[in-house]
Amino acid sequence: MRNVPAASLVLAVAVLSGCALAPPPSSDEVRTQALPNVTLPAAWTAPGGMQADVRPSWLATLHEPQLDALVREALAYNSDLRIAAARVEQAAAYAKLANSTIYPVVNLLAHGGGKSGGDASGLNIFGLFASWELDVWGRARAQQAAGEAQYASAALDAEYARQSIAAMVAKSWILATEARAQRAIADDVVRASEQSVGLADDRLRVGRGDEYDVALARANLDTSRDAARQLALAYDQAQRALELLIGRYPSAAIDVPATLPTLPGPVPVGLPSDLLERRPDVIAAARRIDAAFYNVLEARAARLPKIALTASVNTVSSELFLLQNHGNPVASLGANLVAPLFNGHALEAQVDIRTAEQKLAIADYGRVATKAFSEVEGALSAEFAANDRQTFLASAVNNNGRTVELAQVRFRVGSGDLRAVLTQNVALYGARTALLRAQSDALVQRVNLYLALGGGFDEPPAQSAAEGPHAMQSAAASANDAGSAHPVH
Repeated sequence: MRNVPAASLVLAVAVLSGCALAPPPSSDEVRTQALPNVTLPAAWTAPGGMQADVRPSWLATLHEPQLDALVREALAYNSDLRIAAARVEQAAAYAKLANSTIYPVVNLLAHGGGKSGGDASGLNIFGLFASWELDVWGRARAQQAAGEAQYASAALDAEYARQSIAAMVAKSWILATEARAQRAIADDVVRASEQSVGLADDRLRVGRGDEYDVALARANLDTSRDAARQLALAYDQAQRALELLIGRYPSAAIDVPATLPTLPGPVPVGLPSDLLERRPDVIAAARRIDAAFYNVLEARAARLPKIALTASVNTVSSELFLLQNHGNPVASLGANLVAPLFNGHALEAQVDIRTAEQKLAIADYGRVATKAFSEVEGALSAEFAANDRQTFLASAVNNNGRTVELAQVRFRVGSGDLRAVLTQNVALYGARTALLRAQSDALVQRVNLYLALGGGFDEPPAQSAAEGPHAMQSAAASANDAGSAHPVH
C-alpha cells in the first residue's frame, strides 16, 4: 500500500498543474452571432445629440433639488429595488456555493457508547475524514466560473434597475408637474368662460344681446368646468403614481413645482458601438452568455471520470471489550475513481440542454442590444420632434392670444358674436395645452435618452461588474444600497 500515497500525490500535482478553462466567447464573437444582420453606423442616425463621450450624473443637469431628494428616497424604499437587491444576495450565495466545490471537504465524527449511556455499544470513536475531488477536467472550476458570471449578471441587472427607477421617478415628477400646469390652464379656461357668461348677461341686460348667447356661454362654462375637474383628477393620479414609486402611501399629498424645468443643452451621446460596453442590462446579458458557456463546460466534464483523494485520522476505544488493533490513532490516505458507464444518455442530454441554453443566451443578448439601439434612436428622434413642435406651438399661442383680444373687442362693440370669442378661446387654450405637452414630452424623452445611453445618474464606482466576473463587489454594493439591509459577502 505504500504506492497509494505516491499515486495520490501524483494526481494532486496533475490537477494543480492542469490546463486552464477555455475562455468564453469574445465580444466580437458574441456580436457576430447575436447581431448577424446589424451593421453599426459610425454615429447615431437621429439628430439632436452631441458627439462626445457619455457623462454620468445626468440627474444633476436638471438642477432640481426636490427631484434629487425624491430619487434618493425611491432608491431607499422602492419595492422593486428591494427585490432586485435580494436577487443579488441570492446570486452571491449561489456563487459561494459553486465556489465551495473546488475545496476539500473535511468532516468530524465523534461517537460515545459507554456501558450505561449513549447506545450502550461500548465503542468510543473520534475521527477526522477528508475528501478532495481532483478537478482534472475543470468541472468544478467551470461551475465556479458560471456562478460568478451569474452573480455579475444579477448585480448588473440590479444596477440597471436603479437607473430605471431613477428615470421613472424623474418622468413621473415631470408628468405630475405637467398635470399641475395643465390644471392651471383649465382653471384659466373656467375663468375666461365665467367672464364670457358675465359679458353675455351684461349685453342681454342692456338690450344688445340675446338668450342664445347667454345659453351658449353657460354651456361652454359647464364644459370648461368638466374639463377642469378631469384635469384635477389627472393631477391627483400623477401624484399618487409618484408617491408609489418612492415608497410612500398614495395619498396625492406630494407637492411638485407649478412650472416645468428648462430643458438642458444637448446630450453627449457617444458612439453606437460603445453602447454595448456601457449599458448595464446589455453587459448583464453578456455575462449570462458567459455563465451559459461555463455550464456547457461543466456538463461536458460531468461525462468524464471523477477522481478524489481521501484521508482520515481516527481513534477507536471500548470499555466493554478488548480491540484487536491497539494502534490508535489510525491514519489512512487513498484515492477513488467513479466513471459513468451507462445512464440512459442523461449526461449527453444535459450537454444538449446546456448548449441550447447558451444559444438562448446569445439570442437574448441580440434582443437586448437591438432594443438598446432602438431606445437611443427613438429618444433622440422624439426629443428633436418635440423641440420643433415647441417653436410652432409658441407662435400659435401668441397668434391665438392676439386673435382672442380682437374677437373680444369686436363682440363688445357689437361687430362680432359670442361664438367667435368662444372659438378663439378654445384655440388659444388648445395651443397652450399642446405647447405644455410638447415641453413635457421633450423632458420625458430627455430622461429616456439618459437611461437608454446607460450613463448613470450618479458618480460611477471605481470598479464595476462590467469589468468581468471577478470585479463585481461595487455593483453588488450599489444594488444593496437600493434597499437591502444586509451586504452581499
